[in-house]
Amino acid sequence: MEELTLKKRQNFILSIMGFIVPSLVIIFIIVIFYIGVSQISRSTEKKQEESLYTAVERDIVQCYSIEGIYPPSLEYLEEHYGLVYDKSIFFIDYRPVASNIYPDVTILRVKGAGLRP
Repeated sequence: MEELTLKKRQNFILSIMGFIVPSLVIIFIIVIFYIGVSQISRSTEKKQEESLYTAVERDIVQCYSIEGIYPPSLEYLEEHYGLVYDKSIFFIDYRPVASNIYPDVTILRVKGAGLRP
């Protein structure tokens, strides 16, 4: 009688393990996938920021080369040099110092923007 009860317990434990182990494997795969997507998204956001900074620098230098003065505003770069960026993701703090001094440019990511977890 005890052997029968012991076998039932073992069968019950094995059936539970047969459910838990695959569930844990699936959860593990989902977590690994989520971490991978998060890493890719952070990398993409960083590259977007670097690309935007390069584009702003290029347009500032191009304006100075063509016109002999640095752009008076960010809007001037957008209108005359085709600078386009996603304003819902990035904020550009553009502070011209003088027409012959390179402006102070800071690019900030808008809080909550992007795909970061």
